[in-house]
Amino acid sequence: MHEPVTAQQYATWTAEQSADVEVVDGMVVARPVPSKRHNRLARLLANALDAAAGPDWNADTDVDVRLQDVPLNNRRPDVVVYRADTLDITPTRPEHVLLVVEVVSPGSDRIVKADQYARAGIPFSWRVEQAATGVPIVYTYVLDPGAGCYRDGEIFTGVVRLTAPFAIEVDLGRL
Repeated sequence: MHEPVTAQQYATWTAEQSADVEVVDGMVVARPVPSKRHNRLARLLANALDAAAGPDWNADTDVDVRLQDVPLNNRRPDVVVYRADTLDITPTRPEHVLLVVEVVSPGSDRIVKADQYARAGIPFSWRVEQAATGVPIVYTYVLDPGAGCYRDGEIFTGVVRLTAPFAIEVDLGRL
């Protein structure tokens, strides 16, 4: 029988122990091994977001975000834009995060993670679908704090042009 993992227990794990897992409602969930295309897309988006975000924000891949302590909910969005002044603060908390990006694959969760990010108060979320045409489709979402859920934003194929959470232009065809 599996026992739930607490935040205190998780804090004692090595980087290797926590590298390929998320914790959902205290239960350890193995993350599938992403494809090279998935990893490349996440890295290139992180680079574009990092360049556009300015000095107050960092964008990185594979950041462990502590959404909730009890029960423990730790997620690893594919890209996280977080406050630069929290670079050395662990764990990364929702109040440190401006935007999460999930690059989804067939069979990926498209609902539960987004709901958890919204309930945690993360202001912006993107879902990136890897289309059969090769050009990704980006769905943007904006938090409605009163409702505690995301509202649909714009959908992009080709070039992403946004002014919020900061000005960014990314040519998806070049990714």
